[in-house]
Amino acid sequence: MFTAGATLMAQEQPEEYLGLPGDNLNLYAVMKLFQESKTLEEFEKNLNDENSRINNLDLNGDNMVDYIRVTDDIDGDVHNIVLQVAVNGKETQDVAVFTVQRESNGQVFIQLTGDEELYGRNYIIEPIYDEAGTGQTPNPGYTGNIRTVNGQNVTVTRTTTVEIAAWPLVRFIYMPTYVIWHSSWYWGYYPSYWHPWQPFYWHYYYGYHYNWHHDYYGHYHRWDHHRYSHWNDFYYNGRRSHSPDVGARIQSGHFKETYSRPEQRKEGEAMYAKMNQGANRRSSDNSLNNSSVNNSERRTNSRSATDRKSTGTVKTTTRRSSTTVTNKSDSKAPVEHNTGTTRRSSTTVTKKAVTNPPAGTSTGTTRRSTTTVTNKSVANPSSGQKANTTRVTRQSKSTGVSSTTRRSSKSSATPKNSERTKAADGKKDSRRK
Repeated sequence: MFTAGATLMAQEQPEEYLGLPGDNLNLYAVMKLFQESKTLEEFEKNLNDENSRINNLDLNGDNMVDYIRVTDDIDGDVHNIVLQVAVNGKETQDVAVFTVQRESNGQVFIQLTGDEELYGRNYIIEPIYDEAGTGQTPNPGYTGNIRTVNGQNVTVTRTTTVEIAAWPLVRFIYMPTYVIWHSSWYWGYYPSYWHPWQPFYWHYYYGYHYNWHHDYYGHYHRWDHHRYSHWNDFYYNGRRSHSPDVGARIQSGHFKETYSRPEQRKEGEAMYAKMNQGANRRSSDNSLNNSSVNNSERRTNSRSATDRKSTGTVKTTTRRSSTTVTNKSDSKAPVEHNTGTTRRSSTTVTKKAVTNPPAGTSTGTTRRSTTTVTNKSVANPSSGQKANTTRVTRQSKSTGVSSTTRRSSKSSATPKNSERTKAADGKKDSRRK
């Protein structure tokens, strides 16, 4: 009976079941998130976001999800991007490692290896490569374009090394200006936007990610060896971090309690449906909010225009003739105030309204002729000089009606000239006599 029960339990477990803490961090989902991220900082933030439903690890047993920090260790053209958890103030535990390797011909290979303490040995995830022309041994396990996962057929999409080189995050880490990323967070010191939450039971977690199988297994698969030749020398023997506390918890069977709620798988599937429906609603709500914001901005603009009008600022347009001659005799003319609408050629001016305009100020629409001829008076006109007649058009200050006056500048004879003429006539008469 015990053997039959164990066999039945094994049959109920899906192919992805490991019975290790790594079951609570789906590396297929981690690889997909890496492919969609632009920087390592963004990748780390989204990996620890509760809404992404990826991180469900609780390695120190405090019933709260652990923060996963990201660090990049470079070996030539190979980036070893380590995902690590601070178990306590003294110990850290590596969770998984991205190995991004660029060849001299520009080809890029990427693998994600789960730590053997959490996933077992050689748990390696990589894209399903199009092996033609790469010099790699074809994968004997997957031929054709169809895979079977838990009884379901999954369409396989093969990826070239050129496509991987075009991933935003891969381009980012190979830029000449790239600064090596080392997360600044550690035990007891985490970003303000992160708040830990209680982890889900594994069946609930699996029920959520089960819906992504067509995407996960259509683009990525398990591999059996490392493509990076210095994996053992550079990383495993030189930089791998292991926590004895986590190892002791695994040996004591502490993590087996997370597999005790098989009925919650349906709840996880319901959460997936709710999250997707919520995403669609959020996108529609965002469009509505954007239109509401635009309408609010329009109302704000119209309200601002009304406020500006109430304070006495009016847009006026003035039209003036471009021919203007200065008249010196008008230098002391009073300044006219105009609070109405005037027109000015090709010039728009904003004028402030006068609260208490002086008497005689025109409040209507006026047109003013500014064509004035300069008239200089002649002190001693020469003989035979003709009188100059000018017309001065001035604007009436009070009524705005123009008046035209004529002034004669004809010079009159002086008394001295008349006396000289009489004397000359007297001399002529005496000579005749």
